Amino acid sequence: MPTQACLPTPDKSLWQSLDWEPSCEQLDQLINLQVRLREWNQLINLTRLSEGDDYWVSQVLDSLWPIKAELKSPAKSRRCIDVGTGCGFPGLAIAIALPGAEVSLIDSVHKKTAAVYQIAASIGLSKRVKVFTERVELTGHNPLFRGAFDLAMARAVAKPPVIAEYLVPLIKADGEAILFQGHWTEENHYDLSRALVPLNAEIIKKEFYSLPRGRGLRHQLRLQRTAPCPNAYPRALGIPAKKPLGRNR
Repeated sequence: MPTQACLPTPDKSLWQSLDWEPSCEQLDQLINLQVRLREWNQLINLTRLSEGDDYWVSQVLDSLWPIKAELKSPAKSRRCIDVGTGCGFPGLAIAIALPGAEVSLIDSVHKKTAAVYQIAASIGLSKRVKVFTERVELTGHNPLFRGAFDLAMARAVAKPPVIAEYLVPLIKADGEAILFQGHWTEENHYDLSRALVPLNAEIIKKEFYSLPRGRGLRHQLRLQRTAPCPNAYPRALGIPAKKPLGRNR
């Protein structure tokens, strides 16, 4: 039975480093996602990364390379949460690439979440993608979210100790938090390691990746719980950013 022809596609070499390639349906969704982002950009300032390599490399590929391991079992049931999702990345790209996943997108800016909700629905993701307008300090204490996720992630949201305080309370005992980072230094590693002590968590993986076409070096840090996260975390609204854990030195 012949397969349906795909819509116009970027060079297939784009996917080689992932050992993965989108199906025609997934590629169509990614292309339609780009179309919707362009449309919404005419209404609100959603993202500047919606054209050419800005979209395919700096948005899509940058969202998917940290989950290269998960791409080997895309149909597996997973609960994922993207904190500070902004225009919907990495969450929407991950929802497309992992059809077995349920993905929650959290952001505190209503005009962004309203747009992302409409975008997710228009590309056929409304059954698996839920969008919430909320401060993550509150999300972390919600019984429906606390300790509920296999993967919790944040991209370009805040400094690593702050992101850790947001994400660790959300993951299951065997879940993992993923910090999407650009530049990474020994000082960053030291600060994050100190911040994880009161959260009862540890770094289990650090990996770097050079985005193709000169788009820069990226890092991912994976965190896992060593014990239940104390109920005090995340702290009250604004406190994690104002007084990051591990900085009393």
